[in-house]
Amino acid sequence: MSLPPLPKVHHPLLPLELVDKCVGSQIWIIMNNHKEFVGKLIGFDDYVNMVLEDVREIDPQEGETRMSKILLNGNNICMMVPGGDGKWVDG
Repeated sequence: MSLPPLPKVHHPLLPLELVDKCVGSQIWIIMNNHKEFVGKLIGFDDYVNMVLEDVREIDPQEGETRMSKILLNGNNICMMVPGGDGKWVDG
């Protein structure tokens, strides 16, 4: 008599692990002040301070600005969308 296979154990993905998986790819960051940044995540630290390159800053009042590199303070980040492009989807 054989035993049934063991079920696969799914470990929860911790927040910093998710951010780490995004390094090297595009990410959409929404800040507490409603500014938004879209760029390639090149690094972060334990406080979720982030360095982005090839950045597009989207400001509701001032429009769009392009920057080569920026450091974002993790305390001011409201939301992160891995792979996001800064466009809201209605539906």
